[in-house]
Amino acid sequence: MPNFTLPRPARITRGQKVSAALVATASCAAALAFTAAPSNAETTAADAPAAVKPVSANGLPLTAKDRADDGKKAQQAASSVTAGHLKVTAVEKQGHAAKQAANRSVERKAISTPKAAPKRYANNLDGWIRESLAIMKDKGIPGSYEGLHRNIMRESAGDPNAVNDWDINAINGVPSKGLLQVIQPTFDTYHVAGTPKKLTDPIANITAAANYAAHRYGSIDNVNSAY
Repeated sequence: MPNFTLPRPARITRGQKVSAALVATASCAAALAFTAAPSNAETTAADAPAAVKPVSANGLPLTAKDRADDGKKAQQAASSVTAGHLKVTAVEKQGHAAKQAANRSVERKAISTPKAAPKRYANNLDGWIRESLAIMKDKGIPGSYEGLHRNIMRESAGDPNAVNDWDINAINGVPSKGLLQVIQPTFDTYHVAGTPKKLTDPIANITAAANYAAHRYGSIDNVNSAY
């Protein structure tokens, strides 16, 4: 039998053993990390949110019928809003038409209603006094029917053309004239606007005399003699 001599195994030093152990440890760690980490595709799929599906009031997914009903309700709501707007517009138009009709009615009434005719007074002493009193009231001149009538009867006996040609005024060239015997300068000063500028006109004479008496005596009613 041949004599074979087995080769002696190579001797491994302590440093070589440590290096081999470190390499083996690092390889295992890498393999474990690769196995534990998910792929990019798996991460994206896992993290992606689920698709949001519309649900009804009870939490169940909406069916095609539910969507159709919702569409009908939306159309009904829109129709209701449109109808309401049309109603409001119609009411506004009716109100505007009624207002225009009322305005036309007032205009027709104003046109059809004749203006009150000016009051007419008798062309006599009573009428002259009453017309003068109306003017005096409008102008704020005091006096009464009794006060005017009393002084007229004393001064002229009711004659609008009476002339005093004997007193001091006549001597001075400015005789007293008319129902209340007024001289021209006094008439010019106290003439009441709106009456004739004629000394012997009954209305102009009475109102001018009453205006003068109001300034000097407070009222024609306070005059009981020549003034």
